[in-house]
Amino acid sequence: MAPSRSPLSRQSIVDAMTGLLGPAAVETRDEQLRQASVDRFRKYTAAHGIYDGPIPAAIVYPGTTADVAAVLRFAQDNLVNVVPRTGRTATEGGLETVVEDSLVVDGSRMNAIISIDPVDMMATVQCGAGLQQLEDTVRAQGLTTGHSPQSKPLAQLGGLVATRSIGQFSTLYGGIEDLVVGLEAVFPGGQVARIKNVPRRAAGPDIRHIAIGSEGALCFVTEVTVKLFRYQPENNRYFGFVVEEFAAGIDALRELITAGYRPSVCRVYSPEDARQHFADFYQGQNVVVLVAEGPKGIADATAEAIEELFAARPHRRVGEERIRAWFENLNWGQDKIDAEQADMLAHARLGYTTEISVDWSRAAGLFAAVMGRIRGEFPRAGDLTMLGAHSSHSYQTGTNLYFVYDYEIRCSPREEIELYHKPLNAIIVEEALRAGGSMVHHHGIGKYRTPWVADEHGSAYWLLTTLKQAFDPHGVMNAGTIFPLKP
Repeated sequence: MAPSRSPLSRQSIVDAMTGLLGPAAVETRDEQLRQASVDRFRKYTAAHGIYDGPIPAAIVYPGTTADVAAVLRFAQDNLVNVVPRTGRTATEGGLETVVEDSLVVDGSRMNAIISIDPVDMMATVQCGAGLQQLEDTVRAQGLTTGHSPQSKPLAQLGGLVATRSIGQFSTLYGGIEDLVVGLEAVFPGGQVARIKNVPRRAAGPDIRHIAIGSEGALCFVTEVTVKLFRYQPENNRYFGFVVEEFAAGIDALRELITAGYRPSVCRVYSPEDARQHFADFYQGQNVVVLVAEGPKGIADATAEAIEELFAARPHRRVGEERIRAWFENLNWGQDKIDAEQADMLAHARLGYTTEISVDWSRAAGLFAAVMGRIRGEFPRAGDLTMLGAHSSHSYQTGTNLYFVYDYEIRCSPREEIELYHKPLNAIIVEEALRAGGSMVHHHGIGKYRTPWVADEHGSAYWLLTTLKQAFDPHGVMNAGTIFPLKP
């Protein structure tokens, strides 16, 4: 879809937003606008202060759903591109501005925890409520959201829903799509839609999923209700095993999951990936990490099944405290982002990831195919300092593979993404599609994976394009995200 082109000047857009929301809700300082033109905290050009893309006209901070509706009504009437954001932890270019004088609509000031219901086991929050804030609040009442992405200290609920987020404990609790009970969203033109909170219904297609995973290309999520669970960490059991083959680790996960067990954490790391997490004990082999969680009876039964599974397989055991300590330091906040940016500037090196999903029977073969192609075809393979993968989210029918690649950058900052990240990402995506898997498991399509979106969906891509045409006929919502830009 071609991006909308507003007839308004930048100053006219700023003046209109100031009139709608007040001057305190409109940000126009140059540095803030430049930073708002990108979303990837690892982006090498941004770390060097280079911002080559279109710069937004303003960042606006609505305080209510009515404010959001007013902004989207103005945007549609005047063909102003809107980039919704909450949390700013996206990694696939979804928050990048590709249209000059866009409006970045930031929901972070809509951050209220509206209600916590320990009887119906739900929490309702505004889009800008922090996941860590919500989790800390419900844990004080003996509850948990069950959602724990690595971005937890920074993530906000609206962004988590819009990007179809997943957490480290998803094998037990599910992804965000399993946790959302109901939501409120604003569509182009200012139409507000509230999807009520019910345990389940069969009243047609599940319309929650028009908003969940829409990445700001269809609507702006303003309010979310998520499930709650009892928090019982005293029952947690941590397991670590070292195995000789990556395929053997995948097969162990498959046997455990298809037998009906649901450990909250279910992972296997290739040797290259294990080195950066478990250097003290991996000894050049693959590492399997599992956590049994929940009511004592269920946690004990899961732990017993894990013990029996590995008793029948070659392995080396890792102490429980070592695995527990690793989990306690896994999430990243602003301090880790700052440290990573300092490191990339000091040493001209960078790390990226590409995550896909695939059936059990094809997981090990896909891992081998990706590793072989990158090592054999990537012209700058000699610059790679690490190439590995892990499986971190598993299902009855398959698992995900989260490829990780670090490299020394032997080019100018502007060339890095073209010479390194894009070709590496392309190999992984192409092999996932070749294996019948999905090109993206949880980071979203953003703007970086749109070249393959039609291949991903095949004949069903018509459903997506029809949604876009129906809900955003003027193309004002997050141009270039999910739907490829056309001249």
